[in-house]
Amino acid sequence: MLLDWYDVHAREMPWRVSPQDRAAGQIPDPYAIWMSEIMLQQTTVATVKDYFRKFIARWPTVRDLAAAEDADVMAEWAGLGYYARARNLLKCARAVVEEYDGTFPADHAELLKLPGVGPYTAAAVSSIAFDLPHAVLDGNVERVMARLYDEHTPLPDAKPQLMMHAQTHTPDVRAGDYAQAVMDLGATICTPKSPACGICPVHEPCAARRAGTMAALPKKLPKKAKPVRHGTVYLGRRSDGAWLLETRPEKGLLGGMLGWPGSEWVEISLPHPESAPPAQGDWEEVEGEVRHTFTHFHLILRVMTAELSQNEAPHVGTFKPHTDFRPSDLPTVMRKAFNLLRDDVTPHMTTHGPLI
Repeated sequence: MLLDWYDVHAREMPWRVSPQDRAAGQIPDPYAIWMSEIMLQQTTVATVKDYFRKFIARWPTVRDLAAAEDADVMAEWAGLGYYARARNLLKCARAVVEEYDGTFPADHAELLKLPGVGPYTAAAVSSIAFDLPHAVLDGNVERVMARLYDEHTPLPDAKPQLMMHAQTHTPDVRAGDYAQAVMDLGATICTPKSPACGICPVHEPCAARRAGTMAALPKKLPKKAKPVRHGTVYLGRRSDGAWLLETRPEKGLLGGMLGWPGSEWVEISLPHPESAPPAQGDWEEVEGEVRHTFTHFHLILRVMTAELSQNEAPHVGTFKPHTDFRPSDLPTVMRKAFNLLRDDVTPHMTTHGPLI
């Protein structure tokens, strides 16, 4: 029933093998499935498609990715968010090459041993790439199962029960197509608001449809209010146009990414924490502030700027020539700081050509 619907209505994805091509013998690429699943964590399909195409074009095999420079991968990832995923992407690619001779293991337990591969990703690669009957439980599948069984236990407490339901429905044959079918159903018909029950291929057995509760499901526990942190970043430009940048520590938020030197991000009652500039200069505050939201907190940044001496030796970071600087290499929050400066464009920053 659901697979018949999927055969006609499957969404086209750059990493997906269509049901028709799969029936004709085309095998999904585990590398492409794995990469797409890592990118899709906490990110929409629409956003991921272009990033996926760029990565596959530049690093078409897991061996290519394993041999890539860390900085190049982090720069291509910039803007996709949740940057620990990019670090784990490299670690995992290198582990596949070193420990499995460049071939992803067709075994759920072995996949779980890889860096950055948790239960969801292991299940997705197992089912979609290798057609093994492992249930995939993302937000779309949770919603479909909660409605199908009229499950009123709020998330995340309902996850074990919903996983049990999802596993019960996962077939031994065409498990990969089935996993994608349920995700497509949730994304296109069993949507969070105004589900299209009239055209749903599983509307008959749906308990929530019969009870009229589908719009209220799945229920979720109230979210805790996010704390607000404050910080300062310093955008320094040398007289020849070079920018003062740093590579952030491997561990922590934005680990391994290129960024502006600055203070710690802390919860304080004062508007901004005290911090020492990364180099000597006449630092001035840019009008406005940067606001950005991470998973667990909101961030407000003060932006300071200065023109630095050609002979200045910074305390933190290194100078990157203007010709090598691309704002697109910066993570989103750092790019927001650059855009704030660009919009402000104080006179002392315009004497050496454009900002980009």
